[in-house]
Amino acid sequence: MKELTTLEEYIIRAQNKFPGATGELSQLLRDIGLAAKIISREVNKAGITNILGYEKSENVHGESQKKLDLFANEQLISALSRSNITCMVISEENEGIVRLSGESGKYIVYMDPLDGSSNIDVSVSIGSIFSIYMRPDGDKALTEEDALQTGEKQVAAGYVLYGSSTVMGYTTGLGVRLFTLDPSIGEFILSSEDVKIPEYGNIYSADEGSYNFWELGLKKYVKHCQVIDPKTDRPFKARYIGCMAADVHRTLLQGGIFMYPDSSKYPNGKLRLMYECNPLSFIIEQAGGLATDGKKRIMEIKPSSLHECTPIYIGSRKNVEKLKEFISESDETPAG
Repeated sequence: MKELTTLEEYIIRAQNKFPGATGELSQLLRDIGLAAKIISREVNKAGITNILGYEKSENVHGESQKKLDLFANEQLISALSRSNITCMVISEENEGIVRLSGESGKYIVYMDPLDGSSNIDVSVSIGSIFSIYMRPDGDKALTEEDALQTGEKQVAAGYVLYGSSTVMGYTTGLGVRLFTLDPSIGEFILSSEDVKIPEYGNIYSADEGSYNFWELGLKKYVKHCQVIDPKTDRPFKARYIGCMAADVHRTLLQGGIFMYPDSSKYPNGKLRLMYECNPLSFIIEQAGGLATDGKKRIMEIKPSSLHECTPIYIGSRKNVEKLKEFISESDETPAG
């Protein structure tokens, strides 16, 4: 019988490989895992506990907040407050910085507590996304500028997917690990230790309802994906869940590309750089894939605000490179 390894056991073993490790990052990941279990439990019984539907409030982006959004936000902040490890949290559900631990902690956490919340009331997959940074200077008073770091400076990132099973994936820059929640024992169990994204995949994922708002290069790429060509396994299959964590999780395992572009409707894209695009880009790059805004690597973008948006194209290396060719060719084509 295969030996089972829990999330906590795995994190401790990984920590023991580094003699100088303080254990603080390990504790932070365990705290997030605990919050994920609580959120998963509530998601699974949402229809019978009066936690579906909207509250009379909006987040910083003007989006109506659902009850589960706020519940997930509260649980994650509560978990991160358990120790003095985290000094500040930036959440999609809070306009400003949430300061913790008397500002003594050395980690900064970004999070989207419940990604894809429009799926909640129809029992479709939703997720949580998190990104962890080191505090730049522990001796100085905390400022918003301390949190505005490029994605390259992430020390860890991950997501939790609440679907047919609850899956937690994370990276600390040493590959991608996946854990599946066993509800019978209440533990995340290691299910994949070194996940690699396929180099090429025949799935594209995008909200094609916005096709008419897209730029020409992306339209041409999607038409390219739909052309019949057995040599390149085309036409591609179109898959779109409406939850970035779920769409990227599928792309990680099956290959292909996920796209949320800029458009005439959303000139800067719609997805958030710091707590959606950066963490999932870290995951995908660690698995061997690519993530770009069409011109620049996502994790090289210098943020100018906490809730900044960006276009993103993320997935298998060959798919993303082909997409960039179409965008580049379109940019070089003279108008008229």
